[in-house]
Amino acid sequence: MRHALAGLALIATAFSGVLAVERQDQGRWNWGVGTDSGMDSGTAAPPVPADNPMSADKVALGRRLFYDADLSINGTMSCATCHEQRHAFADGNRTHPGALDDPGRRNVPALQNLAWLSPLTWADPRQTTLEKQASVPILGDHPVEMAMQGHEAEIGHRLGRDPCYRTMFRKAFPGDGGRIDYAHAVKALAAFERTLISRGSDWDRFTDGQADALSAEAGQGLAVFRRECASCHSGRDLTDMQFHRVGPVGSDHGLAEISAVPGDVGKFRTPSLRNIAVTAPYLHDGSAPTLADAIAAHEGLAVGDDMPALLAFLNSLTDRAFLADPRLSLPMEACGRRL
Repeated sequence: MRHALAGLALIATAFSGVLAVERQDQGRWNWGVGTDSGMDSGTAAPPVPADNPMSADKVALGRRLFYDADLSINGTMSCATCHEQRHAFADGNRTHPGALDDPGRRNVPALQNLAWLSPLTWADPRQTTLEKQASVPILGDHPVEMAMQGHEAEIGHRLGRDPCYRTMFRKAFPGDGGRIDYAHAVKALAAFERTLISRGSDWDRFTDGQADALSAEAGQGLAVFRRECASCHSGRDLTDMQFHRVGPVGSDHGLAEISAVPGDVGKFRTPSLRNIAVTAPYLHDGSAPTLADAIAAHEGLAVGDDMPALLAFLNSLTDRAFLADPRLSLPMEACGRRL
């Protein structure tokens, strides 16, 4: 098995980037509500598909698969190749080429709190579940990323040659006899991604009642943010999940590619701003090198001399524990042996 070590360290969905790996309690996953390592008491547990319930064994399998380049046609690209933990599971580049060197189209989004977000991609409202969205990078051809379209059976063959994977699939899917195939691999990946929870930033502590969690400058920036940005970057994850046009329309028609509505040309989904300071470059095409550039691309914002304060607030959205949590990084062992 080949591992793509693209940076080793990122992804979120719970609090302080803590991975909830407790076993299910009476058939329900323990999301850790009200604990130091879980969600705050004001956050409801996310929806989970009935045919893919959470379990610790499934999450462990999904974590290993996330870092396994055997999910790509030539064994050169894993999910983690483009989604690096230190970048909040974003990438650090404008776009990322595929396994066969096809050029990327859009900036790699960060991955955090995905269990609460829908739709999941820049411009496709049909991508509403993690199980379905996995086919975009693995099987998609616009652009070609992992290049496995038409080779789904090969994934099961490759993984099935590993005795440890055979054990992990049996534990993760006991009701299906531990079947190793593309569909079950995707379910495990989705389970792991639901545990990518980031709720440990200074802003989180401030909203949870710690009045001194934000610096004076960041507090001033919060006021600017509420005045200029919060209409779209709203809610606990700072996105309205709607599609908007920012800046001039380029060759990428965004939402209109799916909707075929002329008025949707150039519209893209509002990204979450969590960990935004470590996910440069910005915008759907990565055309904004800095946060200041990304803010300037939004016409009509009255930021002016308040830019330093606004940037200080945006920096307060970084969850350092999430970026370095070893439970989210490349697994170094499985089945009692080093990988």
